[in-house]
Amino acid sequence: MEAVIAIAIGIMFGAGVWLILRPRTFQVITGLLLISYAVNLFIFIMGRLSINQAPLTLGGGEIDPSLYADPLPQALVLTAIVIGFATTALYLVVMIGARGLTGTDHVDGKEMDK
Repeated sequence: MEAVIAIAIGIMFGAGVWLILRPRTFQVITGLLLISYAVNLFIFIMGRLSINQAPLTLGGGEIDPSLYADPLPQALVLTAIVIGFATTALYLVVMIGARGLTGTDHVDGKEMDK
């Protein structure tokens, strides 16, 4: 299963890089989203997915770390999702403003000659 997740993260990241290199602003924004999703998935998977385990230590005595889920990657990913949503909204507003000013959605503001 680790190979499948690694391949999926690699494909998402590669597709994001490919989209960032495209000339249209919406494709660039979509590429940034794919890269952020790939990084979030990578961070989340590195935190060891644990099923039916307590997230915190609840009592005294000897603590066995293997019996508990690690909450730090989950908190990091949740924070990254919120920040990614806010920056995506900002990118879209800037894209709409640039489209209104330049009349095109190309990254450099010029239409390509065909």
